[in-house]
Amino acid sequence: MIIGICGKSGCGKSTLANQIIELTNNKAIHLDIDKVGHKVLLLPEVQKELINSFGESVVKEKIVDRKKLGEIVFDSRNEMNKLSDITWKYMQREIDNFLTIHKDKIIILDWLLLSISKYFDMCDIKILLDIPYEVRKQRAMKRDNISEEAFDLREKASIEFDESKFDYVLKTNGKEIVKRLVKSL
Repeated sequence: MIIGICGKSGCGKSTLANQIIELTNNKAIHLDIDKVGHKVLLLPEVQKELINSFGESVVKEKIVDRKKLGEIVFDSRNEMNKLSDITWKYMQREIDNFLTIHKDKIIILDWLLLSISKYFDMCDIKILLDIPYEVRKQRAMKRDNISEEAFDLREKASIEFDESKFDYVLKTNGKEIVKRLVKSL
């Protein structure tokens, strides 16, 4: 079984995934696809492509300056598409490998962009976390140590979701709601 969790920054996707893992007695395994994106930024071939597309300022001492890169891509859909074109093929390889290795487990995929990827159709259960903006902003600012302006830039670059494509739309990810959700799985 594959469970897909979508939602905007700070909505609690990873928290929900961890709650599901706990409530299934560790029969589920979680892949945070954002972390896959961060991992591929360590690849020399990706770094070379980033420098060619965005300039040398985005890579310092073989480490991608994600803050600098974010300032570029979160402000422009075109620049975001360039970043996706560079990283996506490497990300897919990592995701496909994870799915193959863990095919006998309950797999939880968590990603803001899951609903616009090929992996969304693979999900047996699709969950959207639709948490209020102010709650998400406070969580993300604290978690990522970012300013309100940085969060708003991230929010501006975010996609909108069609709730009708999801099996569950949660307005909160409280423990009792998650328990009921897990029981229905």
